Amino acid sequence: MSNLLEEMEDYERWSINLLYLVGFFLLSGLILGQMNVDNFLTDSIYQYYLDPITGEATGDSSYNLVNTATYAIVLGMFVIALSAWLRKLGIDGSDTTIVALFPFVLWAATGEVVEDAQMFSSTLSSYFVSPGVHFQTAGWVIISGAFGYSVSHNSDISSEDEGGIIDSIASVLILSQFLLYANSISIGTQGTINLQWLVIFGIIAIFLPQIIGNSLDHFTTIQRSVYLTGFGGSMVFMGAIFSYTLSVDSSELTLWPLIFVIGVPILVCWQMYSFGKESAEILYSHGMVSGVLPIGMNEDQYEQSESSEKDLMEKLRSKAVFASPVVFLAVAGQILDGIATAIGLEYLGYSEKHVLSDKIIQLFGNAFGFTLIKIILAGTILYFFTIANFEHRQRHLRLLIGLAMMVVGMAPGLRDVGRAALGV
Repeated sequence: MSNLLEEMEDYERWSINLLYLVGFFLLSGLILGQMNVDNFLTDSIYQYYLDPITGEATGDSSYNLVNTATYAIVLGMFVIALSAWLRKLGIDGSDTTIVALFPFVLWAATGEVVEDAQMFSSTLSSYFVSPGVHFQTAGWVIISGAFGYSVSHNSDISSEDEGGIIDSIASVLILSQFLLYANSISIGTQGTINLQWLVIFGIIAIFLPQIIGNSLDHFTTIQRSVYLTGFGGSMVFMGAIFSYTLSVDSSELTLWPLIFVIGVPILVCWQMYSFGKESAEILYSHGMVSGVLPIGMNEDQYEQSESSEKDLMEKLRSKAVFASPVVFLAVAGQILDGIATAIGLEYLGYSEKHVLSDKIIQLFGNAFGFTLIKIILAGTILYFFTIANFEHRQRHLRLLIGLAMMVVGMAPGLRDVGRAALGV
């Protein structure tokens, strides 16, 4: 059964091969550029992808139809390919994994806000402009996950010792982030901002694994490593943001959007979880998750089957799905982005740079039309997870679809409200 679960589907192989092809073209174009060979590939890479990122010292990168479409296609391929890799590695495909990854959504958003405030030196600034910040985020996820994987698969380490070892590793990774980013911020701000709170937050972050480690026993070793590293790194950036707010005139700060942009999605998450909690717990007690089929069973077999387990699943799944973090975080992320965009454009004088979003806003004549579309998208996501059946071997795909929907909404939304609050 293990080999069957690990075996790749044709669509997974195609996605992996296409990602390799994209990497090949990118690397070839960059090498030809370094060799000063005039060619269409290098020119296109710089025109549509690199120049929009490096051309702006602060703020988001400029978007065009070409890079927007490319990012969307690559994201889809990456979700499919990564789900196959995670299954092959035996990574936990439960909803707990998306909870462990959530701090890195905050990491990316707060890092971009620090960049928007022009706190980084020129050396690191461009690495926090989208989409480059997402590659950097993925890098830290991979590093922390790799340490967790190594510890969990080391036969010389007992399961009782894994938690303490991971806490120490996470502290080292957080310290590495603090040294790297605090040094860049100290150079970039050039003494114009009092950074004592950055130092205080950084010290707390470094010892965070030892402070909260005892509350993370529900995580696997890999999840624990990723969660702590992302949480600690986010605290470093929050320290920089807090230092900024205390170093500028209070009239430059606009904090009221936080009430709506943060408060409404939290309320949505809580209401969804409360609504579906009882049904989800009943399914869990029978070893089931809403929408995930039994091991070895495909959708056709499930539809034709008759059993008490299926009856229970069909009875409770439409409510249980509300309590899934994969679902309620994805739904909240879209709503958060819609509210943040409307407030930023209608009340705070910001402009929309994403091509598709701008087209929607122009179509409705105001940014609240975009909010409506985001709410409809959130409902569509909820409906999809309500009716979709994922084979047991596809549970990582289910997880990553929800994660992608959460990230593309929540990360830019949090970044938007963060820079709006700071007035940058």
